[in-house]
Order: sequence, then C-alpha cells, then structure tokens
Amino acid sequence: MKNFLLPDPGEGLVEAEIVTWRVKPGDQVKINDILVEVETSKSLVELPSPFEGTIKELLVPEGQLIDVGTPIVIIDDGEEPDEEAPVANLVGSGPKKSETRRRPRKGAAAAEAGPAEAHDQFVAAFQTAAPVSRRADEQAPLRPGQAEPSGSPLPDPGPAPAEPAPTGGAVLAKPPVRKLAKDLGLDLTTITGTGEGGVITRADVEQAATTTSPEPVEGQATPVLGTSTSSVHELFEERIPIKGVRKATAAAVTSSAFTAPHVTEWLTCDVTATMELLDRLKQRRDLGEVRWTPLVVVAKAVLLALGRTPELHSSWDEANREIVLRRGVNLGIAAATPRGLLVPNLKGAHADDLVTLAHRIDKLVKAAKEGKTQPADTSGGTFTITNIGVFGIDGGTPILNPGEAGILCMGAIQRRPWVVGTGAEERIEPRWVTTLAVSFDHRLVDGEQGSRFLADVARVLTDPAQALLF
Repeated sequence: MKNFLLPDPGEGLVEAEIVTWRVKPGDQVKINDILVEVETSKSLVELPSPFEGTIKELLVPEGQLIDVGTPIVIIDDGEEPDEEAPVANLVGSGPKKSETRRRPRKGAAAAEAGPAEAHDQFVAAFQTAAPVSRRADEQAPLRPGQAEPSGSPLPDPGPAPAEPAPTGGAVLAKPPVRKLAKDLGLDLTTITGTGEGGVITRADVEQAATTTSPEPVEGQATPVLGTSTSSVHELFEERIPIKGVRKATAAAVTSSAFTAPHVTEWLTCDVTATMELLDRLKQRRDLGEVRWTPLVVVAKAVLLALGRTPELHSSWDEANREIVLRRGVNLGIAAATPRGLLVPNLKGAHADDLVTLAHRIDKLVKAAKEGKTQPADTSGGTFTITNIGVFGIDGGTPILNPGEAGILCMGAIQRRPWVVGTGAEERIEPRWVTTLAVSFDHRLVDGEQGSRFLADVARVLTDPAQALLF
C-alpha cells in the first residue's frame, strides 16, 4: 500500500490546487500513468504515478488547495502499508521538512527521497511524451454477449436530434475550460462542443452559462433592483477565491508598486517601415513556418536598445546595497491566459537572431495559453514586454515585474494621419502609428537613461535599417 504525496514543484512553491482527477477508486494504474492535474501559482502540471497497482482512495477533492507533502491518493501495490512515504519531486528539490512558506532551493540530494528506480521513472514522465494508459476499462473494454429477445416488441423510435448531446464517456475539453465550467456550476456532459472533433470550447461554456437560468436556493432571498420580478433585473453576486495565478499576480504587483519608485515615459512613433518589413518577411518561403508579428520586431528592438542602456535590465540588491548589472537578457513576454496573467521569459534572448526570436516567442506564448508553462520559465526574467495593443488599447502605465528595472508596453498599431517630409515637402499621409510606454525603477535608471532607451526602440521601429548601427 503506497501513499502518494503532493510533489514539490520547485521554484520556491509550497502549495498547489487539485484541479482534475484522472483516476477513480478501483482503477488499475501503471508507472507513469497520469493520476491528477494540479495548478500552482505558475503552471498546470500533470502528475504521473510512481507506483503500479489499484487506486484505493482519493484523499483530496478537486478544487482544494493543499501544501507540498500532503497525501493525495492511496495506491494498493500488493505490499505492506508504508509507515512514512517520501515526498515525490518534480525538479530535484528535497522533501518538505517544515511549515516555512518559502525555503531555500536544494540540490540533487532529492535522490534520497525514494528508491532510485522509482525516482528515475517518475522524472522520466516529464521528459517523454509517450502515451500512457488511463483506466482499466479503457485498456480492456468489455464485450457484450448475445442478448435473447423477450416480451413484446418496442415501438418504432422517433426521429433522432440532429446533434445529440453526449450521454457518457470522456468529455472533450481542455483543463481551463473544465475549470470555468466548474466555477460556473455547469455540467460539461450537457454542453455540445463546437470545436474540432467535438471539443468543448470556452465560448461553448460561456454560451451555456448565459442560457441557463439560475435556480433559487431555498430559504435564501435574492436581492433585486426595483420591484420587477423578472430575472433580467435580478442582482447576482459571485465570489471567486483568490488563489493560483491571480494570488501570485496580486502579491507581485503590490510588492513592486510599493517597493520600486516607478517612472513611466511615453512616445508615439511611425512604424510604417516595420509593417512593410513584416509584409516582406511573410513572403519569404525559405524562412520556414515563422509567425511574423509586430511583437517580434519590437522584441528585437528592445534587445538592441538594452545593449546600449544596460541599466534597464539591472537589479537592486537591497541586502548588499549594490546595483547588479547583467550581461545577458532573459526577455519576459506577458501573456493573457485563461488562468490569468503569466510572464514566461526567453532565456538568453540577446543572442537570438530575428528568425529564432520569432520561433521562440510563438512557442512561449502558445505554451502559456495552453497552461503548459513550467515554473522555471517564469523565473529569472530581467526585462518584460507587455502587448496591450492586441486588445485595441492605445497605451498604459505598466507595473514592473518584481526584481526587474524596466518594462515596455506596446499599444495598438493603427492607421493615423501623420506629418511626413520637411520644408516644402511637408505633407500629411496615412501611416501606421503606435504608442510605446516604458516604466522603470528610478533607483536604478535615471530619466536620461530611460529616455534614451525608449528613443532607441522607436528609432529601430521607425527605420529597421537603424539596427545595423547598434
């Protein structure tokens, strides 16, 4: 009998939420079969089984937040019950020994947490993409026998609906969609998916929520506006627990806003040449499958400008009273996801050429939106770019990521009237224009340095050939 404890996700995280159980009591599991999906403040993680046997009991319900080291499931492997089970580990840290909420990183000593073979198999589950079995009934489905007819024949069935609702089996929906449906109190088996292959999308869940009338709770009065009894005028209140990404984001921005003295500068610039460059790059078939977006060119411009103004990716060491200047750049890209705002970063982005940078940004953003960002991807950033232009917003005053000296905000790129030429050649033309904003820590960056950095970024976007001079 084995007790499986919530593994240590690393990166100083000490708790996680049980999102979705992939097994139930009685299921047969093998080593590396997925048991459960958990959510930390940085990512969604699937936990594989380090044991083979039968699921005896699920100890923690879905939606509950628990500490690392908490028993979550009992697996009957045919052996005697464990007196004290080790804490499994995702990244090489040791078992949790105290109630301390933040603890120092540990090294490879995690190998002592359990038998070497089981540990290697556990770690291998995160390094391979091999298909795994789920449940016993999926591995060897039962075959019905020949039934003997009896009694009077049944009447002819009526016409079947054009799109029958699912009546059983697996529901096709991604984890964020499942969580949304759970928060809204909706049963996914009653929702017809419109995605590819019948997958239930976020839009399907939201549509179902708007067409489902809430049932009144007995003995509970519902406050209303006015005297009308129509459900249109009812006032409903929903409470959402502060946890996961939202909890981490709130703590980070609060700490940053009240620790680092923020200064924000703005600059509106003509980026017509950048848009024309992107059009030409999209025609280059020899570059392969590259997703060319304005963010790619902005990121390259930022990296070039940081090379001339390293203060913008420095850090403040309060303990030693030192300013730390960094040689490389781990470029953070803010991504809006169903779980909240994530800022994964590209390690060593300063060394990437434009094509490599485009591939890495596309991969980074897709992983974030699919909930596959790992904790290590969100730590160690040195400068961040946030793109609010995708929402049609002209500009904003971004808050620094804790530990970083600067962040650039991209506004929407729009066609606007713009004065071009000089003297007798001066005229007004429609051009592609955007507004950039940079916030920086005034302890580390003076106004002159911040202004020079922003001007350098705008210069490259206005005329990409200027990059040759950096």
